[in-house]
Amino acid sequence: MTAIDAVGNGIAGRLMSLRGWRRVSVSFLLGALAAAAQPPVHLLPVLLICFPGLVWLLDGARTRRAAFNVGWFFGAGYFAAGLYWVSNALLVDADRFAWLIPFTVLGLSLGLGLFTGLMAWAVRLFWKPGVSRVLALAATWTVFEGARGIMFTGFPWNPVGNVWVAFLPVLQGAAWMGVYGLSLVTVFAAAAPAVLTDRQRHRYPAAFSGLALLAAIAVAGGIRLTAAPDIATDGPVIRIVQPNIAQRDKWDPRKRSENFARHLQLSAPTDGGRPTHVIWPETATSHDFLTDPVGRTLLRGVVPAGGLLITGALRVDRVAGRAVGAHNSLVTVDGQGRAQAVYDKHHLVPFGEYIPFRSILPVEKVTAGAIDFSPGPGPRTLRLPGLPPVSPLICYEAIFPAKAVLRHDRPEWLLNVTNDAWFGRSAGPHQHFASAQLRTVEEGLPLVRAANTGISGVVDARGRIVAAIGLGRQGAIDVPLPAPGPSTIFARFGNWIPAALACVFFVASIMFFRINSLREMKQTATI
Repeated sequence: MTAIDAVGNGIAGRLMSLRGWRRVSVSFLLGALAAAAQPPVHLLPVLLICFPGLVWLLDGARTRRAAFNVGWFFGAGYFAAGLYWVSNALLVDADRFAWLIPFTVLGLSLGLGLFTGLMAWAVRLFWKPGVSRVLALAATWTVFEGARGIMFTGFPWNPVGNVWVAFLPVLQGAAWMGVYGLSLVTVFAAAAPAVLTDRQRHRYPAAFSGLALLAAIAVAGGIRLTAAPDIATDGPVIRIVQPNIAQRDKWDPRKRSENFARHLQLSAPTDGGRPTHVIWPETATSHDFLTDPVGRTLLRGVVPAGGLLITGALRVDRVAGRAVGAHNSLVTVDGQGRAQAVYDKHHLVPFGEYIPFRSILPVEKVTAGAIDFSPGPGPRTLRLPGLPPVSPLICYEAIFPAKAVLRHDRPEWLLNVTNDAWFGRSAGPHQHFASAQLRTVEEGLPLVRAANTGISGVVDARGRIVAAIGLGRQGAIDVPLPAPGPSTIFARFGNWIPAALACVFFVASIMFFRINSLREMKQTATI
């Protein structure tokens, strides 16, 4: 036994022997450490510590209930460390909502951790010695990560595959298997070194097979990047406006005129360039103002000749002058200051834009106003003058894999308007931008993103950032719209691909177990 084997066996043995609060505490800490691989930290090597640790903790779990607790607290740690920034939204109106912070952070992390808890409970059905259990863990993790993106309206924030936004060659794998497919390969590669402590033959090839698979994806992704055409510079020139307005000031009646003037100032033509279209972020103004004669007069001065202003807008439905409904919308404004095409956000944020089970939950929504937002009819492909067909995505609609475009009416670019000012200078806006960046690789489409306080920017169809305005900065950039790429494999088949790959891993898990069992039987018979 080598010194490395002795150390590995010692660590594995200690983790497997843990019981009670010690086991779940270590599981929580490993999950929290795993979150450091996500943006903006990008500390990927921690995964090689956390997932082998998870495997050894599950090795020591003698019952499925114990396995559930290991997975539950691992997930709770992962989400508590990765989503801590959600509490910032409750500080915008601290007098009303600050008391909810511990309940929100604890409830969100423990609630989302149920998915990893159920994952650990389920994977015990396939928990066999050797690499088989690692294959089963990767497959089951992917299934429950996908379920998290669907159930209860879905919240696919920080899938493990998101860690690769910092390494574009591996990120290209999303074009073939989506972010969940990247999660599958990443969990397998990170957990596979756990087999080094097993007493089986071929443990070294098994331990490093996942890293070899990632290397193969990186080589193929590098070729894909090299073969990509240069970013086009002859398309429509888009001006992205980032006003950098603090959330406390955004709807303050005393600052409303000042805020609107800031948008107008950043949108005005300059000597350095004349864009063909201007884009403002989510809820940059109200639809009522867009239809007001004074507002239309002001807007005419910033809408480019023959172009459009595309802005996020709060749109209110009124009956007899009384507000009866509200929409988080995207509105296009022409050179006469007239509102034209409208897209209403359809995937609303629970507790932010509406209260689920309002009749029985005695809580207020975090956003201003007593009226819940109403969802729009669903995804759309807008055809706007002077622009290629576009798929609009408001706020976190950009985080849902395989939901960014209409399959039967494919656009040529993605437009994401958002307001991440709720979350301050935290990890949240970086993670949000990373998810939007992943959609470009999955769909083979460029992305234009306008955010109130950042991060705004343009990403090409291979996930390369063309231009950006950093978090917490005011400014505007003029960028030619990149050309779309060819439709990707993932764009054609969506999440059926990672689902099929998870099935392949399940089958491989069973096959490796049977092969090892037959080998052991032969060795026993020989002895």
